[in-house]
Amino acid sequence: MDEHHVIEQLSQYRQKLARIRVLSTYDIGSGITVSRLNGDDQLQELHRKLRCVPSYMYLSKREQKLETTAHAYLQRYPSGVKSQLAEIPTQGTDGEDSKLLREIKQKIEKVIAARGWEMNDLDAVLERLAEFQDLQAEVKRIDTVIEALETYKPDYVRLLRFVYLEDKSVQEALDGLGVSKTTFYDLKRKAQAEYVLLAQ
Repeated sequence: MDEHHVIEQLSQYRQKLARIRVLSTYDIGSGITVSRLNGDDQLQELHRKLRCVPSYMYLSKREQKLETTAHAYLQRYPSGVKSQLAEIPTQGTDGEDSKLLREIKQKIEKVIAARGWEMNDLDAVLERLAEFQDLQAEVKRIDTVIEALETYKPDYVRLLRFVYLEDKSVQEALDGLGVSKTTFYDLKRKAQAEYVLLAQ
């Protein structure tokens, strides 16, 4: 991560928070919002509990085959059953894999249908949910780096908060930090460099 990327990431922090807020209130039907959908995935919670148990102890042979196929084709493992559906490709490298991938998709679609979803609305919901989850992860990462930096360089964090997270003017930052313009720019450069080191 270079300094330009850091400035861009920090500069977009408030915009990302605003977009999360908008997405979280998006009504997807039956009074359910994207944020509730994101936090209400009990299957994912069960899966987390079962992770420490070998899958052969709770999956049938057929289910183990489906699991192996899914692992072979998934590039990433998003949280939430709806996001996972979007990640499953429609075609495999051969006919058998394609058949298994279709079966996996059908099983996930049944779970979603059982929750009251219509498949024609699903793509829009999946898109918003994936964006919501990605933005939450990005904001959490920035928060984590800022919190870590604050443990040993609180002045750097104050400056980064003023300039990027709170979008204050240079003069407001100078007044808030009680430093000269020269010191401000020197401190800003050091704070950005330290953020880059932590964020890598």
